Parts: sequence; C-alpha cells; structure tokens
Amino acid sequence: MSTKDTPHTPVEDAYRLRDEDVREAPTTMRGRLRHLGPGIVLTASVVGSGELIVTTSLGAQAGFVLLWMVIVGAAVKVWVQMELARWAILRGKTALAGYATVPPRIGRMGWINWLWIGLDLAKNFQRGGVIGGTAAACSILWPIVGQPLSSGSLATWAVIVTVVTVGLLRSNRYSVVEFITTWSVALFTLSTVALVLVLPFTPFAYDGGDFAGGLSFAIPAGTVGLAVAMFGSTGVGADDMTNYTYWCLEKGYARWTGPDDGSEERARRAEGWIKVMQLDVFVSWLTCTVATLSFYVVGASVLHPQGLVPEGNDVITTVSRMYTDTLGPWAETLFLGGAIIVLFSTNIASAAAVPRLWTNTLGLLGVIDWHDVRVRARVLRIFTVCLPVLWLCMFLFVQSPLVMMQIGAIATGIFLLAVLFAVWRLRTREVDARFKRSGWLTAAFVVSSASIVALAAYTVLEAFVPGISGG
Repeated sequence: MSTKDTPHTPVEDAYRLRDEDVREAPTTMRGRLRHLGPGIVLTASVVGSGELIVTTSLGAQAGFVLLWMVIVGAAVKVWVQMELARWAILRGKTALAGYATVPPRIGRMGWINWLWIGLDLAKNFQRGGVIGGTAAACSILWPIVGQPLSSGSLATWAVIVTVVTVGLLRSNRYSVVEFITTWSVALFTLSTVALVLVLPFTPFAYDGGDFAGGLSFAIPAGTVGLAVAMFGSTGVGADDMTNYTYWCLEKGYARWTGPDDGSEERARRAEGWIKVMQLDVFVSWLTCTVATLSFYVVGASVLHPQGLVPEGNDVITTVSRMYTDTLGPWAETLFLGGAIIVLFSTNIASAAAVPRLWTNTLGLLGVIDWHDVRVRARVLRIFTVCLPVLWLCMFLFVQSPLVMMQIGAIATGIFLLAVLFAVWRLRTREVDARFKRSGWLTAAFVVSSASIVALAAYTVLEAFVPGISGG
C-alpha cells in the first residue's frame, strides 16, 4: 500500500501505512487488554444468528449427540483467522487484497474474490434472516400492526430495524460499531450462560451422560443439513475471518506498526501488535465458544425432549420456550429483549462490514480508487444504505429466518476451504520467517487446517453417501 500522502488524506487513514502514525505496542497484559476491540465486533456477528437460531435449532433437533461438532467447529477455525490477521497487520492490506494475489486470476481479481462474490450473494439470505429474526422478536413483544408475527407487523418492524441500522452507521466510524457490539454481546451472553447454570435445578436438567453421548463423534441421520449449516455459521466463519482483517486495520494495529522499512524497530513493533491481536482473537474465541455451547445445551435440554424444533417465523417463539419453560412465563419478555439486542448487533456488524468489502472489491476491479479516502467514504455510504435495504427485501420475499440463515451458512462452509488455501499461500510467500518461529502456533495451524478439510469431507460424504462413515 502506498505511503505517499495526498492533500485530501485525513490525519488517520486505517488503510494507509505512514511513519507519522507509528505507535509502540503495549507490553503488559493490562495494556493489551485496553487495545482489544476487533474481536468484540466479530463476536457480535458470530453470537447472533448462528448461536441464537441455528445452533439452538441443531440442539433441538439432534439433542446432545452433536455437541462435539459445536466444540470442534469453534476450535479449529480460530487459528486460520489468526494467521490471516497476522498477514494483514504485517502487510497493511485487507483480506480481499490478499485473495486477489492467489492464482489463477480471472480478470483483475483472483478466483477466490469471485467465489466471495458468489458467497456474498448467498449470504444476503442469511442477513435478511437476521433482520427477520429481529423483526419477529419485536413483533411478539410489541406487534404495532395487527397480531404478533402477522405479515403487517413483521414488515413494519423489518423496515424499522433497517432504518435504525442505516441511521446508526451513517458515519461509518469503527468506534460506533465497537461500542454497540460490546454491550450487546456482554448482556446476552451472560444471560444465556446464567440459564445453563440454572438448568440442573429444573425438570430439564442435564447430566454427565448427556455430555458423554455428545462426544461420540457421530452425525445422526436427518441432521446432516443442519450440522453443515452449524459448521458454517457457528464459531468463526470464512466471511468472519475476512471481515476481521478490516477491523484490525481500522482499530489501528497495522497503522501503528508502520510501513515495512526492514528495520529491527519495525519488526519489534509488529511483534508487539501481533501479540495484541492474538489476545483479541483468544478473548473473542472464548466468548464465542461459551455462547455457542450455552445455546446448544439449552436447546438440547429444553427443546429436544419436547420435540420442539424452530421453524419458519415461529423460530423466535419456539426458542423463547428455553426461557419460559425453565423460568416461567415472565421470562419471555427477558428473552425477547435479549434476542432483539443480540440479533440487532449482528445486523449492525454485517451492515458495517459488508459495505467495506464491496467497496474494496470495486477498488480491486478498478471501478474506484480504493486509496482515495473521499471516494472510498462516498461509495461506502452508498453501500451502507443500499445493502440493508436489499436484505430487507430478501426477508420480505422469503419470510423464513431459519431457512435463510441455513442457505448463507452452507455457502460460508464452502468458502472456508478457499480461504484456507489462500491463507497457506500468503503465509508461505509473504510472511517473514521471523514471525513464524512459534512451533506451537504453527502446529495449531496445521491441525486446524487438517481438521477443517476432514470435517468438510465428512459432512459432504454424509450428505451424498448416507451412512458411509458408519454414523
């Protein structure tokens, strides 16, 4: 990325590396904790639709038997995310810019960029589902027009959610996104963990045998589709890894590291800010894993024994039974308020990230100058308005949040293999050996890569050749 300044460039541009923006990295745990943030934004995207709806639905349908996939699915992806983010900090470039260098190139971009475009078109269904889920929770809590979950009430709330989202993000400031997502993730995750801890004292108690059965590494017949969707949408997905590089850059990790002048000082700063990023990733992973397990366990303990599987626009009502059946009718309001918070924060995270990726894509295609701050900001504002409206239309057309989320989630699982290939190439060709000296991190990345390929192959074989793995 060029470090040459221009008359119209603001003092701070997250996507430009300049000597005057250099800052020393903190060396203490307290100092590093003060510079966390990108992982919180990522967590808001992950904890929302994936955990609240898809993971809960999987638990409701399969019971505890797929608990192993929740754990493994969340654990194996985080090391790929960390590798990609390290490359972004060292190079000062976005993930899409990295994908564009992976051959074969098709026109101005690499094949993975075009695959991302296909993924994002499918993800529009998932994002529409998030708007629909938020609207459904609002409709049950306060119908406004007609009866709860009526078409008029859903449409009205979906429009309101979209308008509020666009209004909050009109400045396109990273700090706004981080503030909203931090509070929403904290509130709803804590409430769900508390519910899991209360379950042993209710008629829906779980025991050690349930967890033992959940670690049998089997996928029962009839749950493959939902399992694939869960693997794609829970934990850190391929699109989340891609988005994370933008948040790392906008937080300032690369800008504070500075341009690569080959000096020892720059390498030392880079190592310092990479350590901050790694802590950020760990905190995000821990939060996502705890939230994922909590939603799954509650779905398996409360909904599965009753044969309640979330479907259609009743998904929010069914999921709310996790709270009302254990705490009483009064808990429905508590759940709906929390659901609105977490789904809306997911919508905020998507509406903030996706316009950046599309603006970057136009830059890679040569349609706009990505390095012109004014042009980039103008195009970003246009996408920030147009894309949420598109997602709104997708929901009004399909009217089934769970199905919409599963469509996007399966596409994300496919894209994950392409991202894995890109990360290996970028790591091999563009990351100096100095930053790859940690043997245990390298081993974790290798195991992570092998696990992703194995899980992908397993689910595909189960989908097309039922029973081939003996499950």
